Amino acid sequence: MLWGSEPVKNLDQLQLPLTSAGFSGLIIPEKIRLGKLVELFVYFQLEQITTIDILVQNLQVIQDKITIGELDCVFRDLELYIHLEIVYKFYLYDESLGPLEIDRWIGPNRKDSLSKKVNKLSQKQLPLIAHFRTKELLYDLGVDVHALKQKVFFKAQLYTPIHLTNHTFKSINNNCIMGYYIGMTEYRSMQDCYFYMPKKLDWLIVPHLNVEWKDHAVFTEHVEKEINEKRSPLCWVKTPYGILQKIFVVFWENQ
Repeated sequence: MLWGSEPVKNLDQLQLPLTSAGFSGLIIPEKIRLGKLVELFVYFQLEQITTIDILVQNLQVIQDKITIGELDCVFRDLELYIHLEIVYKFYLYDESLGPLEIDRWIGPNRKDSLSKKVNKLSQKQLPLIAHFRTKELLYDLGVDVHALKQKVFFKAQLYTPIHLTNHTFKSINNNCIMGYYIGMTEYRSMQDCYFYMPKKLDWLIVPHLNVEWKDHAVFTEHVEKEINEKRSPLCWVKTPYGILQKIFVVFWENQ
């Protein structure tokens, strides 16, 4: 989880017990976005808890034929009713941004940020519960909005500049740090390494050896294509010492 039991901007994290059951039996559609894949994993995990009964998933709130929002999940845990919003993000730490730590975590392509997502959750997604159409929909499910608790399930993979590899951050769970990011200047210095660029759905995976690794000369063509199109690819790196790492090569630094 991106943060612990202390709420961030009044956002309470849902704490789920760890399970070793895996995801055997989970059916995954052939075409699915990464965010929806994560939702499937979370719903599957919730279903394994015997006290939980999922009442609705991805409930669209529509007024006058216009969708005004969506609730990710509403479930009952014994006598407790919970509205849950599910988030899984990839953020990079940019020291040049904002006065606070939370302001400095941005998306790889600089199109989103942790602070923006937290604000959207607290100011738009969670308040949707108070809309009269939401209340009507939940009433039909037998849910009293006034008795509903709101939680978030916010996970993330975080990446820092190389010089902050061993830095301890105060406002996030440091176990979320999965690697570092570099610009093209630093990438060009890694000529003795091998690389692999996973597809988006595989961004969740821990690097392993059983992929088609490319040497620096061959891989450069692939990474330059992404950089030229203003995308920052996630890459796996195999060092000369056999160490496997996850990194981002970003288009916005050290060109």
